[in-house]
Amino acid sequence: MSTNNLEQLAAAQKANAEVMMALVRTAFNGMEQLAALNLAASRELFNTSVANTQQLLSIKDPQELAKASSALTQPSVEKVMEYSRSVYDLAARIQKEITSVMEAQYSGFTKNASSAIEKASASTPVGGDVFAAAMKQVLQASTKAYDNMTAMAKQMTDIADANVKAASSATTKAAAAATKKK
Repeated sequence: MSTNNLEQLAAAQKANAEVMMALVRTAFNGMEQLAALNLAASRELFNTSVANTQQLLSIKDPQELAKASSALTQPSVEKVMEYSRSVYDLAARIQKEITSVMEAQYSGFTKNASSAIEKASASTPVGGDVFAAAMKQVLQASTKAYDNMTAMAKQMTDIADANVKAASSATTKAAAAATKKK
């Protein structure tokens, strides 16, 4: 192997290691944020449960108990919806970060592959241009497939986002209506 090939191999390995480290770092940050979110939600649930229990235990009239029970339900539903939105937002942020890293990696790969194809076609004997043309077509096809996949992932994310917002709105309205009925 020539020194140039070894340098290219070392550079490629370094780039791959950096990408893996970025992905692992993103995953650890996401897990840390999820753990913090879960801890805060658990603390809030405990504090709310204690306060609600104390409030319910202080009630003497059965009619007042029914009113208080329904009044305590609404904030709990809203907190669950807020927690769900927070988890969804966290997952969406992590997905965007990972997608960004992967897009940068793919962009670098296509640039290097195009450069290598150009160099190879310039230095190959007669007939090498056919191979280079075929490689260019393969690269173009993979780029188009990657772009389609990225567009579909974005569409699915947008649909999921719209569904989460619609479900949150519907649940909040239903809980509010149920509370008003009681």
